[in-house]
Amino acid sequence: MQALKYFYYEMGPKLFGEYGFKDAFNETKGWMAESYLAIDQGPVIVMIENYRTGLCWNLFMSCPEVQAGLKKLGFAF
Repeated sequence: MQALKYFYYEMGPKLFGEYGFKDAFNETKGWMAESYLAIDQGPVIVMIENYRTGLCWNLFMSCPEVQAGLKKLGFAF
């Protein structure tokens, strides 16, 4: 979250545009991509939600097939 806040508030318009964060950047060289890579945007939202509430992990772990597979592999939970 600290990095996300830095990117958004400190680097602002250089790194964040109309469609969200730019595809890549090198702060040391002052280089920012002009393109956006949308394929990585969906997982970011899921990771933030999972960090906030644990929803994704809890749903995954509540699945009987996942529990059975973990038991077969010797995991205790």
